[in-house]
Amino acid sequence: MVRINGLALVTSALLVWLLPPVAARADGSQATPGDVLYQPSVGQEGKDVIWVPTPDALMQAMLDIANIQDGDILYDLGSGDGKIVIGAAQRYGIKAVGIEYNPDLVALAKRHAARAAVNDKVTFIRGDIFKEDFSEATVLTLYLLPQLNVKLKPTILAMRPGTRVVSNSFDMGTWPADATIELEGGRGYFWVVPASVQGRWQLGAHGAKPAAELDIQQSFQLLGGRLLLNGESLSILSGRMRGEAISFTYGTRSANGDEPRGTFKGTVRAGILAGTLSDQGVDVQLSGGRIGQALRSRP
Repeated sequence: MVRINGLALVTSALLVWLLPPVAARADGSQATPGDVLYQPSVGQEGKDVIWVPTPDALMQAMLDIANIQDGDILYDLGSGDGKIVIGAAQRYGIKAVGIEYNPDLVALAKRHAARAAVNDKVTFIRGDIFKEDFSEATVLTLYLLPQLNVKLKPTILAMRPGTRVVSNSFDMGTWPADATIELEGGRGYFWVVPASVQGRWQLGAHGAKPAAELDIQQSFQLLGGRLLLNGESLSILSGRMRGEAISFTYGTRSANGDEPRGTFKGTVRAGILAGTLSDQGVDVQLSGGRIGQALRSRP
């Protein structure tokens, strides 16, 4: 349930097709991760992690929660035998790239891709995930250790807002997940990279003088702060970013609890925050920009 990677002159490319086929299940997934040239062992040590294949059910759930669309580009960090990369290319027809340090696993993944007839859609890079550039990804999958996730977190948060990130088994420390996957024998975590909105914003209606001022405090996708509306200071009671989409409720806080008054829903794109303020039954279209420079918002 979901909650919400002559015969003596035969070339290496041709050799792939002459190898005995890897056993496959009815859904097209591989029953064994290796082939006659290389058979990885579950738990074998790598550069930073040990190799453990992702179960089929969890792989499908990870791809499902990412809501992959035409035009997406998937990168799998620590791609191993290429299972997720090949699965994404087969199922969705998208470009998919794996980054893996072990050269034997990279070669194995390339042979798997050839047998799956997705060579035109997939690429496997023998490289270090902390040195390779994966900024073009719109979907990022990973199966690393907790400390590696935390080390990658600043790089991931600097990616394009709206990038979807799915991690097998481990979270991102202080960055709360937007959703989780819970299966019998498997768990996953899902995030959408949020746009940075930390700081002060002035918003107006149709070019008029500022009707509202926002002072936003941001912690990853979660927002707080103040809204100055027609001279009245109100609290942002609960706010959230989902990529470029911003939404929050506002009102007053007291010892007796929060008293919501209205909502704002909009987007942040190219330095412009725009959306609909719904205040006591009246909708107003507002847009504007930051006052000064954005502040650091992501510990």
